[in-house]
Amino acid sequence: MRIEVAGENALIIYFGERTDPRISAQVQQAVKVLETELADVLIDLVPSYASLLVIYDLLACDHLEIRRRLRTALQQLDSAEQGEGRLVTLPAWYSTESGPDLAALAERAGLSVDEVIEIHSGMEYRVYAIGFAPGFAYLGEVDERIAAPRLSTPRQKVPRGAVAIADRQTAVYPAVSPGGWNLIGLCPTRMFNPAADPTMPVQVGDRVRFEPISRETYLELGGEL
Repeated sequence: MRIEVAGENALIIYFGERTDPRISAQVQQAVKVLETELADVLIDLVPSYASLLVIYDLLACDHLEIRRRLRTALQQLDSAEQGEGRLVTLPAWYSTESGPDLAALAERAGLSVDEVIEIHSGMEYRVYAIGFAPGFAYLGEVDERIAAPRLSTPRQKVPRGAVAIADRQTAVYPAVSPGGWNLIGLCPTRMFNPAADPTMPVQVGDRVRFEPISRETYLELGGEL
């Protein structure tokens, strides 16, 4: 574990160098501890795969003081309770109509479309990071049998709710945007809604499962075509 400067009022804590559920759990422990121990000077915490960005109030605490307090607080991690995060179920309409890359991905993997769907929906994924766009949750890890590289030419327009795979990660696009991931279905759940509380259905450290639904159910749940 090391602490480095990330800005005039920010430090970043590195917990490891790889994607690992245990490291991710440690990052989440640190979030909970620091929210309490640094409450008087904390502006924001931004967790990622194996790091945690700490943004603090420079008028309330200088660099040397915040580093000292961080080291003291992080000593609590060994005894902090390790939670697995909430389990969130996201509905997904898998089909060649809703997932234009599903058939090609299945062919490349030497599997049937139904087998790809069964494998993808049969896994439990950890939310490792949220970025790229508000509500874009990076989920891992995808079964290596259906892992697929990013498209050589990204699409200019990916629909909101697109369920996608890139390498051993999967995600749901929270809004219409460009994107180069392989699209295998659509999810009607809004991954980011600024008018809702909370604004996102998942947070870093949560666990996610996808539940296959029909086209009709997708539309009933508010999905858009």
